[in-house]
Amino acid sequence: QVQLQESGPGLVKPSQTLSLTCTVSDVSIRTDYYYWNWIRQPPGKGLEWMGAITGSGNTYYSPSLKRRTSIFRDTSRNQFTLQLSSVTPEDTAVYYCTAGFGASSDYLWRGQGTQVTVSS
Repeated sequence: QVQLQESGPGLVKPSQTLSLTCTVSDVSIRTDYYYWNWIRQPPGKGLEWMGAITGSGNTYYSPSLKRRTSIFRDTSRNQFTLQLSSVTPEDTAVYYCTAGFGASSDYLWRGQGTQVTVSS
């Protein structure tokens, strides 16, 4: 079993950069067995895949978010981080980190999620 836990601010002002960290337990994020993804769910909408990082450190991004998204990792802490720049109220959502077999919104394991609201 893989445990994931998101952490970060619940409120971000428009135009700022959102930064969320996922702490992974019970497996090393350096494993090539999983892709480590970020997905989100805006209120009243479905899941949206944002991006992923592999055990080797390769990154993949949603074309619609690529310009504003960066994912990187800290292997010493077994964490991976999402940064989303120039946020707007449309970025308000529940953000999840997940582990799966590919760079997608499908997952095997998921964190509990963290609510992020973009508001001044």
